[in-house]
Amino acid sequence: MSDSVIRYSLADVAKCNGKNGTKTWIVIYDNVYDVTDYMQQHPGGPELLEEYAGKDATSGFDDFGHSSDAKKMLKKYLIGELQDNLFSNNLRQVYTLKNAS
Repeated sequence: MSDSVIRYSLADVAKCNGKNGTKTWIVIYDNVYDVTDYMQQHPGGPELLEEYAGKDATSGFDDFGHSSDAKKMLKKYLIGELQDNLFSNNLRQVYTLKNAS
C-alpha cells in the first residue's frame, strides 16, 4: 500500500461481501483487506472467509490462532484502514479501560 492511507467506512466494507460479483473485503484490527484472490487458497476453505465477508473478522481471526506467517501474509491484501467513527472509538475506549484495570 502507498504512503497515503485509504480509509473506508463499515458501509463501504459491507458492500464488498463477495455477492453478485463484488470483491470480498474483511476487517481485522481496523485494517481493511481485499481477500478476493485469496479465497480459494485459504487453508480453512473459502467458507470461513465468506462468513466474514463485508464484516469485521477480528474475533474469528483471533479465535483460530493464526501463525506469525499468516499475519505477515495479510500485508499483501491490505487495501486501507477502517475510518474512525463514534462506535469504533467508544469500543476502543472501553477495551483500554478494561485492560488498564
